[in-house]
Amino acid sequence: MTRSRRMPFTRQMMMLQVAVVAALGVVTLLVAGFFLRATLQHQYEQRALSVARTIAADPGLGDLVGRSDQPKVASAAAAQERSTHALFVVITNDRGVRLAHPNPDEIGKMVSTDPGEALGGQENTSIERGTLGLSARGKVPLRDSAGRIVGEVSVGFAATDISDALWRVLFIVLPWALAAVLIAVLLTALLGRRLKRLTLGLEPADVADLVREREAVLHGISEGVLAVDTKRRVTMCNAEAIRLLGKEVQLGADLDDLALAPELQRLMQHPVEDGRAVTAVSGRRVLVAKHRPVALEDGTDLGGVLTVQDRTELEELTSELAAVRSMTSALRAQRHEFANRMHTVMGLLHTSDVDDAIEYLSDSVKFATNKDVSENPAVRSNTIRAFFAGKQSAAGESGVSLMLSEQSWVPRKLVAPVEVITVLGNLVDNAIEAARSSATRPARVEVDLLSEDRNLVISVANTGDGVAVERAESIFVGGVSSRGDGRGMGLAIARATAEGLGGELRLTALGAEGAETVFVAVLPNVLGPNKIQEDR
Repeated sequence: MTRSRRMPFTRQMMMLQVAVVAALGVVTLLVAGFFLRATLQHQYEQRALSVARTIAADPGLGDLVGRSDQPKVASAAAAQERSTHALFVVITNDRGVRLAHPNPDEIGKMVSTDPGEALGGQENTSIERGTLGLSARGKVPLRDSAGRIVGEVSVGFAATDISDALWRVLFIVLPWALAAVLIAVLLTALLGRRLKRLTLGLEPADVADLVREREAVLHGISEGVLAVDTKRRVTMCNAEAIRLLGKEVQLGADLDDLALAPELQRLMQHPVEDGRAVTAVSGRRVLVAKHRPVALEDGTDLGGVLTVQDRTELEELTSELAAVRSMTSALRAQRHEFANRMHTVMGLLHTSDVDDAIEYLSDSVKFATNKDVSENPAVRSNTIRAFFAGKQSAAGESGVSLMLSEQSWVPRKLVAPVEVITVLGNLVDNAIEAARSSATRPARVEVDLLSEDRNLVISVANTGDGVAVERAESIFVGGVSSRGDGRGMGLAIARATAEGLGGELRLTALGAEGAETVFVAVLPNVLGPNKIQEDR
C-alpha cells in the first residue's frame, strides 16, 4: 500500500533531471550575466573614454575654453552629444566650472564629481552617479594649441544602456537554455522507458527487495541451486551448490568448463520431462539432482535451474543405524551372561572373598593390572596410576605392550588432572593404534613422565611405521588421518590442550628405518607444590 503511493522512479528521475538542468541553467545565466555585465561596463567606459579623447583632440576647442567662449563651447559639445548618442558631454575650464552641459541650468557651476585627476593630466574611467543619474563616463584633460591644460572633457553613457544590452544578450541565451531543459526531459523519458523494459516494469525498490529476498532464500535453503541462461552460462549459484559439487563456480562461467559429473551433464542437456530426480556421484558425495527449464509467461526461454541434494549423510546414517541395531542385538544376547557374572561377584563380596572377586573380574574383562605402575613410588598421582591400569588392559587386548619407563618421576599431585589426562590419553591412544597396525613385533608403547618443578614432561614412544617428513605438521590438524574419515582429532585436541596450558606438543622422532616414533609434550604448572599429598 505504501509503495503504491510513492511516485514512480522514472517520474522522480525526470523531475530531478529537469531540476538539475534548470538549476544549472539559472546558475550559468547568473554567472554569465555577472561577467557579461562587467564586460559591458568596461566596454561602455572605454567607449566614453574614446569619445572624450576624440573631442579633446580638437585644438580649437581648447582655445575656445581658454578664451572662455562659452556659447561656442556649448554648441560644439551639443553637436558631439547628438552624433555619439551620449548621455552627456561636459566641458569645464581649468577650475572645474562647467562651460557645456546638456542642462543649461548646470552651466557655470562646479562639476558634481572630482575633476582633479583629469586637470592633473590623467585620464580615467568610472561608473558614477552625477546630475543626470548613473552613467559610465570617461574623463580626459583638454589642452589648447600651446599644449597647456585648460580644462577637462567628460563624456558619459547612461547605465540603463548597459542593462538594456545585458538583457538583450540574456534573452538570446534563454531559448537555448529552455531547449536544453526540453532535451533533458525527452532523454530522461526515453531512459525511463528503457529502464522499465529492462526491469520488467518493476521499480528499483521492488528490484532491491527481490534481490534481498533471492539472496536470503538461496543461502537459507539446504539445497544447492545452480542457474544457467540460454547460452549455458552460470547466472546464479549458492554456497551449498559449490560445496556439494566441489567446484569453484564463477558467475558467467560456461557450464561445460565446470566438468560436472556425467549424470549431471546429461541432465542439464536433456532434462527429464516429468521432472523426476536422478542420482549422481560427484567426488565422494551421492547427490540427488533435478533440472527445471525456466521461461516467461509468453514462452521466452530464460535457461534452466539445477537443484542438488546431498544423500551421502543419509547413506551414512543408514549404515550407522544398521550398526546400532547389530550392537543392540549383541548386547541383548550378552545381558544374561553379564547378570550371571554380577551375581557371582555379589556372592564373593558377601562372603568377603575380595581377592577372589577381583581375580574373577580381571579374568572376565582381561583386566591385567601392572603392579609395577600401581605400586611404583616414583608416581605419586593416583590419577595417572588409574589411567595406566585401564590403558594397559586395553593395550593388551590389542596385542600392544604399554609400559612406564623406569626413569619416570612424578612426586607431586596433579592440579590440572583433566588437561593432563587429555594430552596423555590422546598420545597413548595414538601410539597404541600405530603400534597395533604396524608389522613390527613385539608391538610396544613406552611412556616417560618427568617433573621439572611444577612442570610435567610427557614422552610417548611407539614401534609403529613412523611418520613421513611431509606429514610431520599436518598430523596435528583436525580431521587429517591416514586411517580413514572421521579420524585424526586426537593429536589436534592434545596439541590444543597443551598450548592452552602455555605448553607445547611436538613430534621429536619420525620413526624412520625401524626407530621408534616419539611425541613429547611439555605441560607447565600442572603439578602441585606439595610433594607428599596425593591427588584423589
